[in-house]
Amino acid sequence: MSQQMVKVWDPLVRIFHWSLVSAFFIAYLTEDDWMTVHVWAGYLVGGQVAFRLFWGFVGPRHARFSDFVRAPGEAIAYLKDELSGRARRYLGHNPAGGAMVVALLISLSLTVFTGLVVYGAGECSGPLATALCGSGKWLAEAGEEVHEFLANFTLFLVVLHVAGVVLASLLHHENLVRSMIDGRKPADVD
Repeated sequence: MSQQMVKVWDPLVRIFHWSLVSAFFIAYLTEDDWMTVHVWAGYLVGGQVAFRLFWGFVGPRHARFSDFVRAPGEAIAYLKDELSGRARRYLGHNPAGGAMVVALLISLSLTVFTGLVVYGAGECSGPLATALCGSGKWLAEAGEEVHEFLANFTLFLVVLHVAGVVLASLLHHENLVRSMIDGRKPADVD
């Protein structure tokens, strides 16, 4: 018996998601050894975050922040229900997933910004070079520490995100990874 499938994730959200995964990991893995690749991957992450912010206001229903950004208490209540195995299913992002989207966008934005500070102050390159070049080694060193912390924190959020996707997939008997590939989810799940 086949279930009725509905389109949930538009092509731009799906392309954004998987290209962001790729760009973040390229930037993360090339941090010291291949600086040019690291910098360009960081620029790509920054552009993708800017696109997602824009798409969060003008994209289709399930891409819009108004569809999934909820109060923190609602996200916490959802997590409690999910851990007890009785969370309500959402066609789009659930409240915890919405909170994770916001947390990842903030963390990625701060990671990109601090990377630009390090690049501008330490290498006298990039869009902040004019303002930061010659500002002193201390700024580049402090910025690098913060940048590395934020990159590692973002990776931590990614691990939590993947764990949440696995848990929700099991709880609701649906393949959320596949839905982020083909854009479709079951209209109703038992």
